Amino acid sequence: MMQLYYSPTSPFSRKVRVVLRELQLEKQISEILIDPWTDEALRAHNPLAKVPTLILDDGMAVFESAVICDYLDQVAKSAGLSGGVIPENGSARLNALKWQGLADGMMAATGRLFADSNRAEQDRCEDVMERQAQAITSGIEAIIDGLAGLRTEDAHLGTWSVLVALYYIDFRWPDRRFDIPVRVRDWMAVMSERPSFVETVFHLPHAGD
Repeated sequence: MMQLYYSPTSPFSRKVRVVLRELQLEKQISEILIDPWTDEALRAHNPLAKVPTLILDDGMAVFESAVICDYLDQVAKSAGLSGGVIPENGSARLNALKWQGLADGMMAATGRLFADSNRAEQDRCEDVMERQAQAITSGIEAIIDGLAGLRTEDAHLGTWSVLVALYYIDFRWPDRRFDIPVRVRDWMAVMSERPSFVETVFHLPHAGD
């Protein structure tokens, strides 16, 4: 059985976990919760020691969430489990990958800003923090403008990526530092009722995890 190393606070982990459920692959993959900062088992498979990391049946390690999602999409299509989350070609494929790229950038900016905000004041770089904050704000604006292309029906990899990115902002900034308008939140609320989101909600590691 394939193994997926993940962290409950990682948006890239959540994206993969959402996708594997949408592809109906959750019974084929054992999900292993770890601390990527301390778990040597992860570094043994992934020299970057980052989550998510997928271990295939033959022992090969696959890392970076976009690569893992692409692989899982091909597995599901080959097995006839679903129509996949990545369109096969043309503008539809490019559109899905474009939204994934935007969302991944927002996730990275959110994580970086959160980490920098928790540093001692003398260790912060205000210019870098402002750049990360602007990336998040601009990303939200792009989502607002393109929301019609992220319909609830016919959701694709870009759809799931954007949703995870938006919920990650809320997870790291529960005081609503970043303004996500009501119509976007209404869309988020509808999509978050799906089992793939209910089962992968962000949370801090619990004692004993």
